[in-house]
Amino acid sequence: MDAEERPGKVTLAQIAETAGVSVPTVSKVLNGRQDVSAPTRQKVERLLEAHGYRRSTRSTPEVPLIEIVFHELDAIWAMELILGVEQVARTSGASVVLTQSGTRHAPGPEWIEGVLRRRPLGVILVFSALPKAYKQQLRSRSIPFVIIDPAGDPEPDVPSVGSANWSGGLAATRHLIECGHRRIGIITGPEDMMCSLARLDGFRSAMATAGLEADPSLVAYGDFHVEGGYDRALAMLERPDRPTAVFAGSDLQAIGVLEAAAGLGLRIPEDVSVVGYDDVAVAKWSRPALTTVHQPLRKMAEAACEMLLRLHAGASATTRMELATSLVVRRSTAAPPR
Repeated sequence: MDAEERPGKVTLAQIAETAGVSVPTVSKVLNGRQDVSAPTRQKVERLLEAHGYRRSTRSTPEVPLIEIVFHELDAIWAMELILGVEQVARTSGASVVLTQSGTRHAPGPEWIEGVLRRRPLGVILVFSALPKAYKQQLRSRSIPFVIIDPAGDPEPDVPSVGSANWSGGLAATRHLIECGHRRIGIITGPEDMMCSLARLDGFRSAMATAGLEADPSLVAYGDFHVEGGYDRALAMLERPDRPTAVFAGSDLQAIGVLEAAAGLGLRIPEDVSVVGYDDVAVAKWSRPALTTVHQPLRKMAEAACEMLLRLHAGASATTRMELATSLVVRRSTAAPPR
C-alpha cells in the first residue's frame, strides 16, 4: 500500500518518495527552513496536509510557551492583550513570549521559521488574516493558533476572537444624536480594515434610523493614531460649517481631535463633542475625560488563550467568538452649542 492510500499513517520517507525529494528536504520543510525552493515547499506542505501528518510533540520545550504575535508592540492597546493572555497562561503553567512581525494584515515570512523552531504550545496572532501556507505549516506541526481580531474578519477556518464593531459604531453615534447633535463627523480607521468599515456602517445606520443624512464630506479614513486624528479633525473643524460632534474610530484618534480643537480655540464639549473607541487607559485621563466605546481587549485575550488551550488539548475549534462592546459616557460629550 503506497503513501497515497494511507492517510494519517505516512512516514517522512514516504512523503519524500511521493514528492520526489530527499528525506532531509522534507525535514527542512517541517522545521520551517527557508533554504527550500517555493515549489518544493508547496508540494511537500500539500502532501503533509493531505495525509494529516502530525509531527511528534516530544520536542516541545520543558516550559510550555504561548507566543503572542503583534505587528506593533508599542500600540497602546497591546498591553491589555498581553495581560489577558498572561492571566490565563499562568493558570496552565505556561510562559508567554512576545514577537513583533509583519503588517497589520499578517505576520512576515521570517516569523514562521522562528515559530517552528521555538515550537510553542500554541500561537495567538493579533492580525486580521493568516496566509494559507502558514496555516498548513502550523497545523502539520500540531501547533494550534487563534487570532485576536480587533482588525477584521478572519477566514472561516481560522479560530478567532473579536468584538462587535458595528454595534460599537451604532452606540457611539446614537449617544451623540440623543445629546442633540445632527451634524456629526466621523474619523474611522484605515479603509482596508474590516473593523473600520463596520464602525462606519454602525455610524451610518444610527444616522439613517434617526432620519439624518450623513454628510460624505464629514467622513474620513484615519490610521488609528493621534497624528491621523489630528490632521483629519483639523480639516473638519476649520470649516465654516464644522460638525458639532466627531466620532473617532480609536481613542488615540480622539486625542488628536481634542488637540486639533484646542489649537483652534474650541472647547470640549461646549463647542464640539468627541467620542472615542477602545476605552484604553488614556481615555479616562484625557482632559476632558473621554466618552468612548469600551472594546473588551483583555477579555478578548483571555478568551483567545482559553480557546488555544482547548485546541492544544484536542478539542474542536470554535470558528468565531464575538464579545460585546459598551458605551462609557464621560465628560467629552454634551448638547451642541446653540
